[in-house]
Amino acid sequence: MFLDYFKKRAIRGKALKEIKQLKDKKGFLKAGIPKFSRLFGRDSLISAAQMLDKNPGICQATLEVLSQLQGKVFNDEREEEPGKIIHETELEKSGHSKGRLLFPYYGSVDSTPLFLILFSLYYRRTRNIKFLNSHWKKILMALNWMEEYGDKDKDLFLEYQRKSQKGLFHQGWKDSFENHLKVKPPVSLVEAQGYQYLALKESAYLADIKEDWDLEKKLKKRAEKLKEKFNKEFWMKDKKYFALALNKDKKQRKVITSNPGHLLFTGIIGISKANLVVKRLFQKDLFTPFGIRTHSSLESDFDAKSYHLGAVWPHDNWIIAQGLKKMGYKEEYLKIKKAILLAYEELGFLPEFYGVINGKITLKMRKEPCYPQAWASGTLVSLFS
Repeated sequence: MFLDYFKKRAIRGKALKEIKQLKDKKGFLKAGIPKFSRLFGRDSLISAAQMLDKNPGICQATLEVLSQLQGKVFNDEREEEPGKIIHETELEKSGHSKGRLLFPYYGSVDSTPLFLILFSLYYRRTRNIKFLNSHWKKILMALNWMEEYGDKDKDLFLEYQRKSQKGLFHQGWKDSFENHLKVKPPVSLVEAQGYQYLALKESAYLADIKEDWDLEKKLKKRAEKLKEKFNKEFWMKDKKYFALALNKDKKQRKVITSNPGHLLFTGIIGISKANLVVKRLFQKDLFTPFGIRTHSSLESDFDAKSYHLGAVWPHDNWIIAQGLKKMGYKEEYLKIKKAILLAYEELGFLPEFYGVINGKITLKMRKEPCYPQAWASGTLVSLFS
């Protein structure tokens, strides 16, 4: 074994102290201290998933608070829609503005499918049927959002286009107020389709538990149609890899990024394409000694110090690693695990993101990395438990 018991225990212990710092009195994890010390839908869901085996109570608390804040009306300024899960808010000050955003703010394309995925993972882990029953309407609302409002043009894909000029231009995990991804909206992001597919499959499982077999059949049918169309529309034959997104004209944004690595845990791609994705992720323009970059160094807009166009993010690597593990890529899974460990040892802690230049790690970035940060600390807990 490349890591002994005492080293694993020390890493896990430090990460758990960071998690404790970030835990809100309501039980969910705030995104980060100090500048993101509030509730983020996407961040809280992913960090809760990372903590599922260690502390499923964090998952329950996260699902509870997000259910309470689930969209109820149409509000363009907040980008709120019925059934939609929030992007960001401060619970103590809901209804106020934070910078350009009016809280609670709902500009996230992936919080809702991630909410559905975590609900199923939580149920599989705890068999808490009482919690499932009491939140079943929330699950149905989230499913309805994906079909009715997340897929506005009814092409099966989740897409986004901001409704308020004050809102986020890009609304996946590589979010921004600017068009840094160079995709004209409405934008259909690659990983969001994988999340949607798994959300449909996992919700079908929950529908079976609820003995709603008509719903189970409907969700499975939509999932299979999505899978077939996705693999046709997003696959770049010339690059043997998935495009980052489809633009408003349904044209591919042909760029090599880490995003398609998120597909591995969702089941939306088969083994032949998965083999090609894995092979591409570990080529030297993406893979570094400290993890997989967000953006290929061969792309013209690559910047090793950039937030989303070259940095290495631990949680991004963790999601990819979960897919590698699930699909049986043991060697590649260990490569990521060792890379994250090396980053931790070099820095003495694990921040939100970092750069790799000429094989060396750096924190001298365009934006200052956040530390402690929930899904970075959660990466350590999950990988080294």
